Amino acid sequence: MESEQSCSVDSSLQVMMQTLQLTIAMDIDEHLKQARDELKRADHLIYVSLKYTRTVDVLKSIIERLITTMEEGLDALLHSAKNEGKIPAVPTLPRLKVEALKKLHPENAQLMHYLQFYLLLRKLDKAKFERSQEYRRHVTMKAHLDDKHAEITIDIISDYFQKAKEFLAFVEELVAEE
Repeated sequence: MESEQSCSVDSSLQVMMQTLQLTIAMDIDEHLKQARDELKRADHLIYVSLKYTRTVDVLKSIIERLITTMEEGLDALLHSAKNEGKIPAVPTLPRLKVEALKKLHPENAQLMHYLQFYLLLRKLDKAKFERSQEYRRHVTMKAHLDDKHAEITIDIISDYFQKAKEFLAFVEELVAEE
């Protein structure tokens, strides 16, 4: 009688573990899917909305979409690390996510570059800014960062978009390795 109960407990424990592993795998895939979806939205903003509207509000919106793409990619990396038992829990605050990834992959220079890019995007999003040449080809968002000024134009935001695309491919490759 005890052995039957032990067997049923063991089998139910195995089913729960398999379900948990499947949920975690879906969680990573869900983060990657969300990142790809945000990238599609940013692509539309750049190649359709910005083409016809040319306002700083559209530039701001693109920056927000790129930040969301990066956050979803970071979450996928962190969930993958949690899966492997490298970290006990996935941090919820952006700064803690960056710190955790720096500790997990200190030797990965490419990841460090992307983390700096993510932090730059967040600074740009929170910075006070001025509008310049709206409704023209050279629409510019002049952001006032801590110690310097940054000018975001259509060309620069397009470069940022490409960098976010490269980051997502990098994350997918890194998650596949782990």
